[in-house]
Amino acid sequence: MPSSRMERLKTRPQFQAALSGRTLAKTAHFALHCMPLVAGLHAPLFSLYGVWLGAMVPKRWARRAVTRNAIKRQIYAVSAEYASQLGVAAHVVRLRSAIDTKQFVSASSVALKRHIRAELQHLFERACTVRPESAQGC
Repeated sequence: MPSSRMERLKTRPQFQAALSGRTLAKTAHFALHCMPLVAGLHAPLFSLYGVWLGAMVPKRWARRAVTRNAIKRQIYAVSAEYASQLGVAAHVVRLRSAIDTKQFVSASSVALKRHIRAELQHLFERACTVRPESAQGC
């Protein structure tokens, strides 16, 4: 039975497992990876059968900790809005390119947060519409 809330990926093996799945959607800065969970098969890594999500924001693409943390907060906030549409699977949202520091001078500016939120909403909309509704997981 699936968990009623979204769980967060915490360990390196969980992230590696989720990244080994397919890429559901990409935007200019983000990629959403997904690995379907099969009841019993993934029990050692995922204690609950349900929707799991992790956020990867490398220093390479967002140098300042305040920027990385702001991006992660946006990822978790936006993903919560789409949790019911995501399948029973482990998902990872990965920052895949640099944030333009000339366009967004402040690491935690309102403009940056709005831009990131809009792009994440687009990412999740694409992921939820691309996958057939009848498919379990990804």
